[in-house]
Amino acid sequence: MSATETQSKPSSKSGSKAGHKTAPDGAKPADAIKLLKGDHKEVKGYFADYEKLKDDAEKQALADKICLALTVHAQIEEEIYYPAARAEIDDDDLLDEAEVEHASAKQLIAEIRAMKAGDRLFDAKVTVLGEYINHHVEEEESEMFPESRESDLDLKALGAELAKRKAELMAEAGL
Repeated sequence: MSATETQSKPSSKSGSKAGHKTAPDGAKPADAIKLLKGDHKEVKGYFADYEKLKDDAEKQALADKICLALTVHAQIEEEIYYPAARAEIDDDDLLDEAEVEHASAKQLIAEIRAMKAGDRLFDAKVTVLGEYINHHVEEEESEMFPESRESDLDLKALGAELAKRKAELMAEAGL
């Protein structure tokens, strides 16, 4: 029965790739933009969850999770995605702004990591970090990503490279 279903799905839904994994290791890598947008969505959810928390221990745990996710995301963008994008899209100003936004976010992340939930300004710093990230995500998703899609970037290969590096960084962090 399972083999019949597997054979019928690709022919009946030739345009659909959801749930159909063909990579040898059982996982089909997302293209670079899908991977980065997935990270964006995940972190936006963390910030939304943070706003609802009252308990300092829960706030601390989620702030730590936010900081790690953003640190890893920024690192893979800076090491892999931005250099590739810079080589293929003609928008140095946009990429320069993204790098400056990353630097601002990293500074705020360092400040948050040096604090504890319950400290004066802790919540404010997490909130402002969320606002920075929302602005940054909006620019990437409305400007940089469309330019990347229109370029000659090999987004599938880039996505595989991003996923591999992200997994390495998460493993280094013990996750």
